[in-house]
Amino acid sequence: MKKLLFLLLFVSCYAFCQKAPIVDLSSPRATVYTHVYFLQNNSYQPKNAAKTIYGLDEKKSIQAAIKIKRILDGKGLKVDFNLISDNANYKDSTAFLTQHKFVLFPERMPLVSVEKKGDFWYYSTETLENIDFIYAETFPWYIEKIQEIIPGVGHKEILSVEIWQYFAFIILILLSIILFVIVKRLAFFFLRKILNKYTKNKNSDINITLKKLAHPISLLISISLIDKVLPSLQFGLEINKWLFLAVNIASTIFWIYVFLKLAQVLLSLFHDYTQKTEAKLDDQLTPILRNFASVIIVVFGSFKLLVLFGVDATTILASASIGGLAVAFASQDTVKNLIGTVMIFIDKPFHIGDWISAGEVIGTVEEVGFRSTRIRSADTSIFQIPNSKLSELVINNSGLRLYRRYNTQLGLRYDTPPELIEAFVKGVREIIVAHPDTKSDSYNVEFTGFGDSALLILMNMYLQDLAWSSEQKSRHQIHIAIVKLAKELGVDFAFPSTTVMIEQFPEKKSLEFNYNNDKKRIDDAINKVVSDFKQNLKE
Repeated sequence: MKKLLFLLLFVSCYAFCQKAPIVDLSSPRATVYTHVYFLQNNSYQPKNAAKTIYGLDEKKSIQAAIKIKRILDGKGLKVDFNLISDNANYKDSTAFLTQHKFVLFPERMPLVSVEKKGDFWYYSTETLENIDFIYAETFPWYIEKIQEIIPGVGHKEILSVEIWQYFAFIILILLSIILFVIVKRLAFFFLRKILNKYTKNKNSDINITLKKLAHPISLLISISLIDKVLPSLQFGLEINKWLFLAVNIASTIFWIYVFLKLAQVLLSLFHDYTQKTEAKLDDQLTPILRNFASVIIVVFGSFKLLVLFGVDATTILASASIGGLAVAFASQDTVKNLIGTVMIFIDKPFHIGDWISAGEVIGTVEEVGFRSTRIRSADTSIFQIPNSKLSELVINNSGLRLYRRYNTQLGLRYDTPPELIEAFVKGVREIIVAHPDTKSDSYNVEFTGFGDSALLILMNMYLQDLAWSSEQKSRHQIHIAIVKLAKELGVDFAFPSTTVMIEQFPEKKSLEFNYNNDKKRIDDAINKVVSDFKQNLKE
């Protein structure tokens, strides 16, 4: 029992003997703590708080100290002393000229700072020069006038908030809603005007996007009104802290939305431009750029949100650097594919729709993605090739040929008369020249040799349309015309066969075909077939 009484007596004496807090200006943290502590309700000593002000008389120093505290409270800026340096020789290395200076809230209140003068720290000259301007901006002159006409009942408190503050807050919200509706219409009108000035695009999708863009812009302006007027309502520090946190979070989210929609508008214009170009590979840039821009905007927006929640920006950058290094090691293939994608768009070895052969893969390029390229083969199956590998392969691009070469041989029967062979060759030449998709000054139709069962006619030509489907259509038209030519001339196409010629067998005669070699009939037949061929092409 005696020990317990002795302990209580010791604790009481120790507490009684503790010195009251004193003015300490030895470091940035000590100076700010001195200022804030001596302006609290339970430790209100403005003369001590004024000692953090340098170069002014006592009265003006007290006024300046009180104004700084009211500005911080009005903006909801609660000082976290753990974030303020306790180093007496602290230097701001982020400034253009390294100096003994510490900014309390670099993002929201960059003009409020402390600096070292001699051996002590005071509120900076910059802060004192701007304090009246910041105070007037935070608490406009009309606020005091309004408070003077508020009746006594309006100053009664409900949950530590005066009644007039409730009504003022409701009025502020209503004004913000009205401003939002007005600005939304004006924003869309001016955005449409600006777009019409630089482009004649009437795309309905862009109009829808502009309306979506006008929405967050008007919200931002409404939020800025709340941010501007809210300190004038003179809520306490704790209330302002949460209100301004909500305002800043909403503002950041709206900015993210604005940039996302702005990127969508710009990429829509870019997409319309790429549609007008002959190169189809540019069309694939739009979804890739859209995804890339969305990721960048969301990442930076998330970074801003983390800072608002009190996460140290330096910590985020350090974590991002370390995490980025770890991700880079873990996803080397992804990075390689990204580089491969960039190289494909720079070199442009093929375009969408080109028929290419890359290694063992042969087919039509359908899509160039962020990571891989899709190629559809002739049997309609899909090959998905990583862009890193595709950029290293030898690519044979049939789509980049100047012309599509078509080379084949036509076989006539061995008993075809020379006159009909010449007529057939002449007719095929005229059919090739008559077709609009052939290169009429570069072709070959010649009797080139003797096959096992046919007289071989070489047909070599070049088609100007590079699309595979168009080539097949042109071939079909030319083939049909050649078949009709053979029918009109009365010649037959050979096929693998064996003919036994019986010349000295009793009462048997050899099989002979009767060919009509009349020149006029041959010329009429050629003219008729070529004329019908030209007419069919026009149809």
